[in-house]
Amino acid sequence: MTGDVVLRRYGHEDLGEIRQTLLDVHTDAYREQLGDEFVQRFPWFVDHWGGHPGFACVVGYAGGEPVGFAYGAPAASGREWWREHLAEPPVDASTFSVSELMVRPRWRKTGTAHRLHEALLEGRPEALAVLLVDPGHPKVEALYGRWGYRRVGFRQPFPDSPTYAVMVRDLRVPAVS
Repeated sequence: MTGDVVLRRYGHEDLGEIRQTLLDVHTDAYREQLGDEFVQRFPWFVDHWGGHPGFACVVGYAGGEPVGFAYGAPAASGREWWREHLAEPPVDASTFSVSELMVRPRWRKTGTAHRLHEALLEGRPEALAVLLVDPGHPKVEALYGRWGYRRVGFRQPFPDSPTYAVMVRDLRVPAVS
């Protein structure tokens, strides 16, 4: 099923074209949680991240239907999510922040999420990738661990958000499937 998914890359200048697609996939992926106030703020996050000049997004399509996406942007130097958790920053601290990885329920457990994620990071000039994951979902955290990430701490990015595990991956090390 994953072979049927065509990946397309987008940048900051494409946000107007893909914004509704991202919102539609989010609505499907979070259908059971749409009443949650934090989940309802997703359009703000799309605009926030998409407004970054370095915004990068990969959307997967099957038969013209969007099935998932991954997006993020380079972190501002000194403001990386991992920084407060490591006593000694790496020599090259350049970081790409993976903000969202989302797959519609029908396409989960098909390898689509991994393909989207790896396509997003492919060819990135940064030394590290960082993401936040809900520690209440240990299988998701373990999956990121298999993809080369390691937990370095915890962070609550907003007063009304959950506390997330901060996970870092060295982009100079070949990815694991």
